[in-house]
Amino acid sequence: MVSHMPDLAIYAGLFLVAFLAATFLPMQSEAALVGLLLTDNYPASLLVTVASVGNVLGATLNWGLGRWVERFSERSWFPVQPATLERYRAWYQRYGKWSLLLSWVPLIGDPLTVIAGVLREPLPVFLLLVTVAKVGRYLVLTAVTLHWA
Repeated sequence: MVSHMPDLAIYAGLFLVAFLAATFLPMQSEAALVGLLLTDNYPASLLVTVASVGNVLGATLNWGLGRWVERFSERSWFPVQPATLERYRAWYQRYGKWSLLLSWVPLIGDPLTVIAGVLREPLPVFLLLVTVAKVGRYLVLTAVTLHWA
């Protein structure tokens, strides 16, 4: 009997890295995906799916935290300065929900997903735009990796 536990651990690890990378933790889901693609041991479509689901769920956690944490923005322990929060809020209000198509971009993507929660972006709209952005990024990365590998 062949054990598939190592494969399950690989996919679970990719999911976890992609999930955490969508939060404020410094993780590199792109590096994990490319590394696994280069082994040529796993189907690219399954790797992209696992990474995408993890990354979108991580962004959704940010959205939920934004909905919940905003009520504490006036507290001294709040991790974001009021001026910074206002800057992100103004930026999001200026560009609206379409800015979520940049949710994959390092440094600005995570705050955008939190601000979308703070500003009560409806979950279906949030999920659609973030999924398009994050899956699109992984598909381009996969195509480039497989083309040049």
